[in-house]
Amino acid sequence: MIMAQPILSLRGVTKTYASQNGEATQVLGGIDLDIAEGEFVAILGFSGAGKTTLINSVAGLVEPDTGDILLRGARIEGTGKDRGLVFQSYSLFPWLTVEANVALAVDAVHKDKSKAERGALVKQKVELVGLGHAIDRKPGQLSGGMRQRVAVARALAMEPEILLLDEPLSALDALTRAKLQDEIERIRKEEGRTILLVTNDVDEALLLADRVAVLTPAPAARIGNIYDVDVPRPRDREEVNGDARYQQLRREIVSYLGSLNDASGAVGGSTIDLPNVTPLDLAPPPQAYREAAQSPVDKRYLEFFKLDKVYPTPKGPLTVVEDFSLIMNKGEFVSLIGHSGCGKSTVLTMAAGLNEISGGGIVLENREISTAGPDKAVVFQSPSLMPWLTARQNVALGVERVYPHAARAERRDIVDYYLERVGLGTAKDKLAAEMSNGMRQRVGIARAFALSPRLLLLDEPFGMLDSLTRWDLQDVLVETWNRTEVTAIMVTHDVDEAILLADRVVMMTNGPQATVGKVLEVDLPRPRNRKELLDHPQFYRYRQEVLHFLAEYDHGPAAQAA
Repeated sequence: MIMAQPILSLRGVTKTYASQNGEATQVLGGIDLDIAEGEFVAILGFSGAGKTTLINSVAGLVEPDTGDILLRGARIEGTGKDRGLVFQSYSLFPWLTVEANVALAVDAVHKDKSKAERGALVKQKVELVGLGHAIDRKPGQLSGGMRQRVAVARALAMEPEILLLDEPLSALDALTRAKLQDEIERIRKEEGRTILLVTNDVDEALLLADRVAVLTPAPAARIGNIYDVDVPRPRDREEVNGDARYQQLRREIVSYLGSLNDASGAVGGSTIDLPNVTPLDLAPPPQAYREAAQSPVDKRYLEFFKLDKVYPTPKGPLTVVEDFSLIMNKGEFVSLIGHSGCGKSTVLTMAAGLNEISGGGIVLENREISTAGPDKAVVFQSPSLMPWLTARQNVALGVERVYPHAARAERRDIVDYYLERVGLGTAKDKLAAEMSNGMRQRVGIARAFALSPRLLLLDEPFGMLDSLTRWDLQDVLVETWNRTEVTAIMVTHDVDEAILLADRVVMMTNGPQATVGKVLEVDLPRPRNRKELLDHPQFYRYRQEVLHFLAEYDHGPAAQAA
């Protein structure tokens, strides 16, 4: 894109940090970028690539080591009201109302305006982000999405020339995130401001931006490829799914990010052979069943029959899940998807034996599930490791329980095999406390597979991770599942993730009284590859079906609270 006179220019911007042991790490290795007035630019990159350092440098919160950041040709020196920043966490004063939180910024920046003018400006910006009805509420009375809207209103009330957004939606659920993306698009259209968005979500970047600039991985990150998003506006997230140009851009960006990520070699093979030992059956079937020597169960391996879950509340019983029925064959992978509050995790925890069943039942390999056990391995959103133990020790806890009859060397080989499979071959003896979230979740995946469970249950295991780390771990999961083909259920908000991993996508209606709304058969060849998947003619049809279902159920308490 050629621009006559950019409003913002970055010229050779570098930044190096020193660690506690004195080692220097260059985070930014020479950033060059021009942004036109009124343009919306998204900076896309991996965790740790320096996205936040870059946007804080533009905001004047971080001083670059070398290079220049120019606003209308003048060098930026420190912070200023010409740049409004929205952080990933909203940082509101909990004892102040929405109006008072926004007024703090207005009173500090617009001292030249009268009290009436400042008050009108506050109300105008609060209404712009759709919070006019909540102007007298305090943050404790707001949802996470509403609090983030207050942060956006506060930044806009400064009337900055450039609005800086540092992953403002990354901590929100998919539905709330979609609604705030719509708010940002409306603000872009009505305010016409220059916007710089840092994000790790490819779809978010393509829905909102005029250009997408990809940062290369750390250390010494630079601007890699830049993509012009020449997809017509308005961009409806459901309709754009069928746009050929959108599909092409999405493929190009995903492919480029994949090529950058491949250099890290995250998904590994193993230098160790998996020992030929069978886990101890800690929940054996009844004696009569064993004596009958029945053949192994392949069909109807897992059955949910008219499953109900009712919680007591001060206002009476609340039925969260009602009449949930599903039959799975052995080795099948099912994704559960739906809006927040639809009971997905409730179904999963009942299948794990961690949550009492109110009505109906769950049968696994001809045995009714009533208690938890290592035959049902669970990977939670938070990896739940012992922080004082190493990766190897965390995985060994479960292996020693289900393989007590194996030799010590065999148990060690099982642990090491799966840690190498998830790309932690060189970090086996690293403490969990010293690992990133992504590394800890890899340990959780290795631990689950090492149990050789009858059933693998995944409760949004990548939900707390950025999109690019999530891709990496999805590949880890796919590669490891290809070897074991363990029967698996995964709860997710991510449509692409649901399709990439599953044989069937089970879509749940909104809660309360949530149940199975629709089941999508995913007829895509295995083993699956993300890049090939995006080129498959069926992929976007499947994606459209799931998006359409979610749009139909885009209502109810969860939607209103967003």
